[in-house]
Amino acid sequence: MFMKDNNIDLFTAAILNKPNREIFKKDLIPINNLKVVFRDIRDYFAGNVTGITRDEKIAQNIMRLLFCKIFDEQNKNDSEIVEFSNKPNENAKEFGGRIKNLFSKVKKKYPDIFENDEEIEILPEDLSYIIKLIEEYSIFNADRDVIADAFEELIGRAFRGGEGQFFTPRNVVQMMIDVLQPKSNEKIIDPACGSGGFLAHILKQLIKTKADNYTICGLDKDLFLSKLAKIYLTLIGGKTYSIFCENSLEQPKKWKTETQNIIKLNTFDLILTNPPFGAKIPVIGESLLKQYNFGYRWKEENNNWHITKELLDKQPPQVLFIERCIQLLKEGGRLGIVLPEGIFGNPSDRYILEYIQNNTKIIGVVSLSQETFQPSTHTKTSVLFLEKKKQNQNSVFMAIAKSIGHNKNGKETYKLNKDGSYIIDKNNNKIIDDDLPEISNNFKKYLNGKLKTYGRLGFKINKNELSNYIYIPEFYNPEITNRLKELEKSGIYNLMSFGELLNNNYIQIKRGNEIGSQFYGTGIIPFVRTTDIVNWEIKMDPIKAVADEIYEQYKSLQDIKANDILFVNDGTFLIGRAAFITRLDEKIIIQSHLKKIRVLKNDILTPYYLFYLLNTKIVKQQIESKTFVQATISTLGNRLNDLILPIYKDKQEIQKISVEIQNIIEEKTLLRERSIKLLDNGL
Repeated sequence: MFMKDNNIDLFTAAILNKPNREIFKKDLIPINNLKVVFRDIRDYFAGNVTGITRDEKIAQNIMRLLFCKIFDEQNKNDSEIVEFSNKPNENAKEFGGRIKNLFSKVKKKYPDIFENDEEIEILPEDLSYIIKLIEEYSIFNADRDVIADAFEELIGRAFRGGEGQFFTPRNVVQMMIDVLQPKSNEKIIDPACGSGGFLAHILKQLIKTKADNYTICGLDKDLFLSKLAKIYLTLIGGKTYSIFCENSLEQPKKWKTETQNIIKLNTFDLILTNPPFGAKIPVIGESLLKQYNFGYRWKEENNNWHITKELLDKQPPQVLFIERCIQLLKEGGRLGIVLPEGIFGNPSDRYILEYIQNNTKIIGVVSLSQETFQPSTHTKTSVLFLEKKKQNQNSVFMAIAKSIGHNKNGKETYKLNKDGSYIIDKNNNKIIDDDLPEISNNFKKYLNGKLKTYGRLGFKINKNELSNYIYIPEFYNPEITNRLKELEKSGIYNLMSFGELLNNNYIQIKRGNEIGSQFYGTGIIPFVRTTDIVNWEIKMDPIKAVADEIYEQYKSLQDIKANDILFVNDGTFLIGRAAFITRLDEKIIIQSHLKKIRVLKNDILTPYYLFYLLNTKIVKQQIESKTFVQATISTLGNRLNDLILPIYKDKQEIQKISVEIQNIIEEKTLLRERSIKLLDNGL
């Protein structure tokens, strides 16, 4: 690294290692890791270039330089000297003027990407160092994966999360492409294309399969992102594509004329997209909402939803994008769309799935893990696949991806042996822990009628097995179903649901209450919340406590007694936790996210045995499968009643387990009593 000293020529200092020869095109070396070069350039910007330290600004300047590099390679023959390089015996003014002239030529060739007044905003001494990092490599002939890797790393760092826009991981994109298979002569669009990730990978697939006569289109309302999409497709090798800066959800007649001439409803063969989502960025306005069935209020009557004439005030964008995509598809067209998981199961969103089921053929749903879009967002998502066909739907493919190739921090994860060592492939490389490739293979087998074995990585649900328009794969997890069947076949257990126990008055379930935060800290009566349920018991010192007057208001309503069970029914990552009420816990108030379960009859099960069942692996798995996520909030809802409990037929076994659980709880209670006495007698 050179020092910037006012007593020396900065340009000379910047290129002390200046080449003593000029670089000919034939001397350029193929590059196999452009990502590392981009990272070095970005780090140099951040640490040395005055006035350009934000990732967005850095990305803009790197893109300008990258196009200069590619343009230079395209327009030189092997025996010519490249312009994108440092040259011997050249001063700062000459060097800067030469690169500026090169960028002027780039702007003339790509007027739809670069504005005429754009400039490379880098001083000659910094520019010289940056060009030196890349001047000896050939970019134009680099493998498309090399370019894609570098581009996505650069853009991914610069732009994350604005207005619900999150970059779709490459393995998710590839899985969607593998399933829907873009082909020759197809018209393809991403109506929320962002920086062009989906379109670039579709283009790579089309080039790889030697497809021809295809049309690739993209829409995005962000001007800079739509420009990046053009850059990306150009770098990958796209010669015919149409990217427009438009609001995809706007009335098509309000789009620019050039957009209207190419983007028409009912004309597209394939759509792959990940639209912006979130209740915090709603679509508002009569002119926008009235275009859509989902722009109006829906009501449920006789277990069916119907549209009303009442226009909504607002609607989350992802809901309208579903309908816009269906509008864009021609008959028989295919759609793959990433959506928040809540749409696939929340009762308030059921009209959406009913509409989709009645107007298209749902091919499949792939549930993605919670980590898929982390660290950008914690929103749980699934991918919906459908065809624009009105025909009977006999079955749906479903799959559950628990491993997505990275953790919540975005770091790659690898498959492990039982001893904790890495699983290694034949080339001695660690294998990424990613379920999506196998899910893709199973999905293709299903589409070809060849899926014979079912597991969470691929299974079929028949239409008559779908429950009340619930399309969440976890809800139908065949591994849980098969395990319950095994338990039933063993002849040892009676399988009974919570709902059956409730209807036959074997148990009673009551929900807690919200008392208002203004009462927190007004006394010493514990207000027990979901976070206070730990290790089968209630924390000794709950964070929130209220006055006796508040307790008296809820005492008879909640009616909490020893041997009751508290169960976490709502709350991210905590659902399924349970605590056993002891003699030390009767004077409390419980939060609305908790349910109090009381055993009324002991002839089938005891409170201790029920508590044991709630903590067994098979019941925990069911709880997880029936927990629906709306944005970042999770709830089991009334699906608690659907939990199947394997109850021993042998009452002696029930008694044996009950005694063991009772002893454990009594020991824990005695320890709490000793702790309380010790503290009461202390300082």
